[in-house]
Amino acid sequence: MITFVGAGPGDPELITVKGQRALLAADVVLYAGSLVPTALLQWTKAGAVCRDSAGMHLDAQVALMAEAHAAGQTVVRLHTGDPAIYGAIGEQMAALDRLGIPYTVVPGVSSFLAAAAALPTELTLPGVSQTVIITRCAGRTPVPEGQDIASLAAHRATMAIFLSAGHLSDTVASLCTHYPADTAVAIVQRASWPEQRIIRGTLATIAEQAADIDRTAMILVGNVLKNDGELSKLYDRHFAHGYREAE
Repeated sequence: MITFVGAGPGDPELITVKGQRALLAADVVLYAGSLVPTALLQWTKAGAVCRDSAGMHLDAQVALMAEAHAAGQTVVRLHTGDPAIYGAIGEQMAALDRLGIPYTVVPGVSSFLAAAAALPTELTLPGVSQTVIITRCAGRTPVPEGQDIASLAAHRATMAIFLSAGHLSDTVASLCTHYPADTAVAIVQRASWPEQRIIRGTLATIAEQAADIDRTAMILVGNVLKNDGELSKLYDRHFAHGYREAE
């Protein structure tokens, strides 16, 4: 079995128990070395083969997994964050499907959640935002029509913007087509890593404040970052639900 495992955002302790168990059982670990800290390899067993995929193209990665599978070895493909979000696992799974090789996926803690925890903030405050948009700006990888930052900004929802710190000025300009200039913004670079860095500002100020950040950073946008919303109905003493009567 090939197991795709979400390594989490960086802190080795933020891998799931299930992901850790998969690493402990693996004979071969193929990990995204440009983003996954080597500290996570502490969970591998003695004798496990650990290969950094940073310099490997897709065919080479699939060939390594297929060779290990044919030899009866257990393989973990270790991705940063949660592999379902910008993890490029779809193309790997399609290749394994063509080869008839089974696989499973263990989810992980995404970097946008680690960034929210670092601030700390709730991303869905009543009366402020009940929607979180996960997106990225167009770069070498384009985005489909209607999914550009400016179009999505029309919702004025909370936004978690991946892979865009290197295009911060353009991203801010796109956001300002619909969000007010005083909308709260936070940039968390390397969330949960020892060198984690947090910059808070507004759309009017953040481009200048974070001019030196160009990668491995999450951009969170929305006034939920002010932590000033309405009280939830969930814990309202006057609100009844299946487990509590209203007062």
